Amino acid sequence: MSRSSSPPPTQAPTLRHGDSGSEVEKLQRLLAAQGLYRGRINGRFDGRLEDAVSEFQYDRGIDDQEWGFYGPVTRKALEG
Repeated sequence: MSRSSSPPPTQAPTLRHGDSGSEVEKLQRLLAAQGLYRGRINGRFDGRLEDAVSEFQYDRGIDDQEWGFYGPVTRKALEG
């Protein structure tokens, strides 16, 4: 019997200033729910969203990534 193996899960992208799309919109909504983002939910990673990500990272003691980037450690803390 052959076992079908599913492909490894794809790692979510690291988001940064200048990015746009549905993943950024999701991030905006998650940070808005935490009271950290008060801008428009428009799917654009602008300075206001970067500040909100940095504030979240500071509040959670996440310092192993560059400030303002939404990478794996920050994503796990926010979505986990």
